Amino acid sequence: MGRKIAVLAGGLSPEHDVSRVSGAKVADALKRKGHEVIMIDPAEPFWPEAIKAAEPDLAFNALHGEWGEDGLIQGVLEYMRLPYTHSGVMASALAMDKQRAKAVLRAAGIACPDGLIANRFEAAKAHLMDPPYVAKPNAQGSSVGVLIVREGEAAPPAALGSDDWPYGDEVLVERFIPGRELTTAVMGDRALAVTEITPKTAFYDYEAKYADGGSVHQIPADIPEDIERYCLEAALKAHQVIGCRGLTRSDFRYDPETSAVWLLEINTQPGMTPTSLAPEQAAHCGIAFDDLVDWMAEDASCRR
Repeated sequence: MGRKIAVLAGGLSPEHDVSRVSGAKVADALKRKGHEVIMIDPAEPFWPEAIKAAEPDLAFNALHGEWGEDGLIQGVLEYMRLPYTHSGVMASALAMDKQRAKAVLRAAGIACPDGLIANRFEAAKAHLMDPPYVAKPNAQGSSVGVLIVREGEAAPPAALGSDDWPYGDEVLVERFIPGRELTTAVMGDRALAVTEITPKTAFYDYEAKYADGGSVHQIPADIPEDIERYCLEAALKAHQVIGCRGLTRSDFRYDPETSAVWLLEINTQPGMTPTSLAPEQAAHCGIAFDDLVDWMAEDASCRR
């Protein structure tokens, strides 16, 4: 029996355009499954009143980045007692804070790159660790604002001290991990597969993730069996120890020279187009996009 579902898409983060694409694809899938869909953009004023007026049965959260997957909108939905998809307030907030999430992951025995939190102006003055390293916002998604400082570079990136920097003053300075880019999605209590991502840019940045043809996805990844098994086990463990629900995706770096695998971050709200990484893995496992979206709607709840 179909239900009335509010699809939240757009929002206030730098990823609002991608969120709209995810939301449109989710809405189409829900309609094909017989649900009634109301589109809500939380960037608009009085959006909670629009939800109340529509009286939906649940909210499908297709937002990305700040205000969408960092626990803030989840808190609003909890206050409204409206069931919603993906992870709850605590898990969303923790996963979005990369450094604190890694402390929890390390305590669970999952290897993560070493890093430190700094004010961006401090990080712009002098190297806070020996290059190569990565400097990035501590609470953004989709590789937004990521800067790679290569070996031999005399000074940190000037962008960190720029008046035009839009990502807040707190940055994570983290050891650069060479190697191959791997990712594993988790659906409920099941790790789906391992995909290798080969970007056509210098690294897997925002452009490589979302531009048409920006990267090549190989599923299953052509990696040793023990590395595949580790990624599946680590992604599921990360999902569980952070306290996630619904669909997540964990990103890894694999260094073939040392056989080391490092978990870079866990994404509590992966992109939701049929060609996005998590839906691709679901399809590889025999779960059609419409069925995945319908499962996520069925999984919606409060107190997540």
